[in-house]
Amino acid sequence: MAATTSVRNWTSRFGLPYERGPALPRLALEGERDNRMNDISPATPGPAIALSGINLSLGRGAARVHILKDIELHIGSGEAIALVGPSGSGKSTLLMVMAGLERPDSGSVVIAEENLGRLDEDGLARFRGRRVGIVFQSFHLIPTMTAHENVAVPLELAGNPDALDRAAHELAAVGLADRLGHYPAQLSGGEQQRVALARALAPNPAILVADEPTGNLDESTGQQVVDLLFAGHAARNTTLVLVTHDPVLAQRCDRVIRMRSGRLELHATRAPASA
Repeated sequence: MAATTSVRNWTSRFGLPYERGPALPRLALEGERDNRMNDISPATPGPAIALSGINLSLGRGAARVHILKDIELHIGSGEAIALVGPSGSGKSTLLMVMAGLERPDSGSVVIAEENLGRLDEDGLARFRGRRVGIVFQSFHLIPTMTAHENVAVPLELAGNPDALDRAAHELAAVGLADRLGHYPAQLSGGEQQRVALARALAPNPAILVADEPTGNLDESTGQQVVDLLFAGHAARNTTLVLVTHDPVLAQRCDRVIRMRSGRLELHATRAPASA
């Protein structure tokens, strides 16, 4: 007997002004023009992230603001993508949609071959725990837990029997083997962000998203965190999407995608090949 669940259908119609019907098909040839100015896709098939027809508004009545507008975005498995653009352009909101932390009003969100629109809130939480690692600008560590316990939390929730051993290994990998028993208040900002990175990488996620990961750090400390971030991405071949205002950091990615006023610019910039 099938259980009845209440799952919000992200592709259903809500009667909002931008609901104009089904999303147009993706471009078949690189360089073809699209009047939506929002289809940014990699040159290779098999996307780890596939967003189609994404619209999202926040607020009510006259205060309602259209944040994301007709977003079409495909990101290949193992790609590193930088999202750049002015403050308020929708970068962080789009990142939260990819991570399953924000539900769009319309459109399709497929992450690691999972259609997030078919998952209820519990299903989304389980999916994030298994498949998505998240690094926030402000760390978001649990203040009453040690660094060791903070990293072990997602592993324990996933039922990993070796959660503490794995957490210790991940902390050692980011240079914090001697800080396992320290609480967040006893750690510097850079150390806290390294704990957050270890926590994000511990479940070996398919997708790693980072929202201004160096925004609260000084230049030297931020560089250390960035090096660890890209090392973790390369070693695990995880798909990396990061939001940044730092053009140097953005150029370390495979592609730089620009946002403006809730839309993606038509052409993504490919980072130059290293010498």
